[in-house]
Amino acid sequence: MYCKTHTLVFTLFIFLLSTFILSLSSFYPRKIWLVQYASLFNTISTKIDYTKHPQILNKMGEQFRIIEYPLIILFVITGATFLIASSDLVTIFLAIELQSYGLYLLSTIYRNSELSTNAGLTYFLLGGLSSCIILLGQSLLYINSGNTNLDGIYIIHSILVNNVDSTENIASVTNVPNIYQYYIQLSFVIMSVGLLFKISSAPFHFWSPDVYDAIPTIVTTFVAIIAKISILILLLEFIYYTSITMLDYSWKSNLLISAFLSLIIGSVLGLTQFRIKRLFAYSTISHIGFILLALTINSIESIQAFFFYIMQYSISNLNSFIILITIGYTFIGLNKDTKRVSSTSENIESHKDAEIEDLKDRNLSPIQLINQLKGYFYINPLLSISLAITLFSFIGVPPLLGFFAKQMILSAALDNGYVFMSLLAILTSVISAVYYLVVIQKIFFDKNEYNKNNKLQDFQIKSTTLFAFPSLGETKKEGKDDKVIVNTSSIILSSSLTAKISILTLSILLFIFIPKEILCLNNIMSILLFYN
Repeated sequence: MYCKTHTLVFTLFIFLLSTFILSLSSFYPRKIWLVQYASLFNTISTKIDYTKHPQILNKMGEQFRIIEYPLIILFVITGATFLIASSDLVTIFLAIELQSYGLYLLSTIYRNSELSTNAGLTYFLLGGLSSCIILLGQSLLYINSGNTNLDGIYIIHSILVNNVDSTENIASVTNVPNIYQYYIQLSFVIMSVGLLFKISSAPFHFWSPDVYDAIPTIVTTFVAIIAKISILILLLEFIYYTSITMLDYSWKSNLLISAFLSLIIGSVLGLTQFRIKRLFAYSTISHIGFILLALTINSIESIQAFFFYIMQYSISNLNSFIILITIGYTFIGLNKDTKRVSSTSENIESHKDAEIEDLKDRNLSPIQLINQLKGYFYINPLLSISLAITLFSFIGVPPLLGFFAKQMILSAALDNGYVFMSLLAILTSVISAVYYLVVIQKIFFDKNEYNKNNKLQDFQIKSTTLFAFPSLGETKKEGKDDKVIVNTSSIILSSSLTAKISILTLSILLFIFIPKEILCLNNIMSILLFYN
């Protein structure tokens, strides 16, 4: 194990993101706001009984009944942090497996969900295949170096390759340095294939849309973000040190090809998606293309852009998934209005309505189709604006956070002669903007097709006065039960959700006013990496 500036920073960053994700299942997502009980005294002295209406606060939600959920997340976080700090082939593989097995279990933790179980099994089988590929590359690396420590491998290879002239007699007979360098290159290529599979980079992306879409949205939030950060930091270590010690470090062209394919596939295939989480999966593939492009360039400017892009991608992606989860919680008081179907498209719209009504795992992932967001601006304008800001950041619209990340990578690419990849990145960004704008168009410009749920109109709940102070003029008696009338307007989102969305959205929106601290941090990390 070793400790560097970027290792510490991204370890703390993973802890911060995990805290946000864990809090999604630590508090009740909804609450009842009653004016007569809003004072501090009434909050303390009154007990309200929700037992007859547990669906209001979601007290019976499955995430509150799975006691293993935080423990498995702890395993994943431990594996991710160990992987970032590992400098030995053995600890790298163990950390990858600790992280991966936690993700497999997390994907299948909702035992009553058939879709989640199938997706977790698919993830496990294909993830096991990628682990075998990584182990094969590590085995070849060990066979050709006789060392499992990465620093030792880099030093041995540097001595052999850089001293070819002093070993001309040996090289002329056995050609040892050239053969050794070839096998080292092959080992890193094989390892990179397995690692690219783990982060769902093209052409090894085919599992991610199915897995993201089938597992519950809370789990998708974790799988889509945390699993990628540690692998990308590990790839940075490989790229940086092999670039220093190898005269011909052509294995990184493997990452450049993957970046090229990821930009194209993530942008083009996303245009055909109608399921929201599959669209976000292809969006992730496109973003991975930008990150791999910065990683391949391997200059101070590109590594600074690499660090910054990972941070902004994680924040934006986390915000988008939290908003999706929160939108699902707001549908408790709404029903699909089938009367608002135009005569010209009656069959098509009725088919879409039936498709929405027949969604599987609606309790675990209420929002699955883009059409479910039609007219949502008229239901909750603030959530709609927050989601729109996040999607515009994905596109790279100035002055949002995503714009600066893409601009930094494109600037580094042009400075280092990657003109074609820069043009491709700009073109694919324009193409991917189409499917983001489709979602925004559905939210803001389509008709709202929901009406209020009559079952939750003017229902009664019981309140009990625990203690009273007659001297304060209270008319309530201790132990007295009252009936309180509640309707859908009294059911609001919990502060645990709204506070997180507010913090993340403001971070995306107001970055232009506080850019110095974050950019300086990324600059320091990249400089220390190159000159330490």
